[in-house]
Amino acid sequence: MQTTTTPFIQEGKFKYTESGEGEVLLLLHGLFGGLSNFEPLVGHFETKMKVVMPILPILSVHRKEATIDNLLKYVIEFVDYKGYDKVHLLGNSLGGHISLLYTLDCFEKVKTLTLTGSSGLYESAFGAGFPRRGSYEYIKERTERTFYDPKVATKELVDEVFEIVNNIDKAMGVITAAKSAIRHNVKDRLHEITVPTLLIWGKHDIVTPYEVGETFHELIANSEFHGFEKSGHAPMMELPEKFNAVLEQFLNKHIV
Repeated sequence: MQTTTTPFIQEGKFKYTESGEGEVLLLLHGLFGGLSNFEPLVGHFETKMKVVMPILPILSVHRKEATIDNLLKYVIEFVDYKGYDKVHLLGNSLGGHISLLYTLDCFEKVKTLTLTGSSGLYESAFGAGFPRRGSYEYIKERTERTFYDPKVATKELVDEVFEIVNNIDKAMGVITAAKSAIRHNVKDRLHEITVPTLLIWGKHDIVTPYEVGETFHELIANSEFHGFEKSGHAPMMELPEKFNAVLEQFLNKHIV
């Protein structure tokens, strides 16, 4: 399995990673996501494409500004700032939701769209409420449940989630983004998406259940759907080799 140690770049308000050359594969992470979620993917594709991942300002802005509208605006401004003509867009969880909205608003900039565990129809990140602050074991259990194999939730990952939920400003930013996403259901607009779309879903996803992926497939005309056994909400983390193989086969059809 290839991994990457791509350093972060800070330019003005934009913090991101960029590696490789060629057509742009733009990665958008979820609420608790980051570069670690995509390391095997970046390591695989940076030899074939320019792989870019901006850090969405969920945790770094005032809690009231962490709305999905502002996150979408950030991505629009980032793509314009970088001068990318067209991108291959890939989003997980909340990042998938933003990818959908970006494709709807800036379709001329999107060459392909890939969604995995995307919100936008239905999601249940932590059940009825936000995780209890101060309870490490509770955070550990809830993080493990995100995956089919609980061992994917490493101590480093659990520590990161625990730190976020115990920092009031970061926690409120996550809550704002999550509530904003729930209010932005995109079901009625999915018929507008015409770009080639790849959907990869874990059959054991409890956050955006498997049926959500099937519904996206039904409502996005130019889409193909792959369901992964023994995978939860982040197939690119749990089954990276299989995920990369399916993604590469899809992208090869659309890369010049």
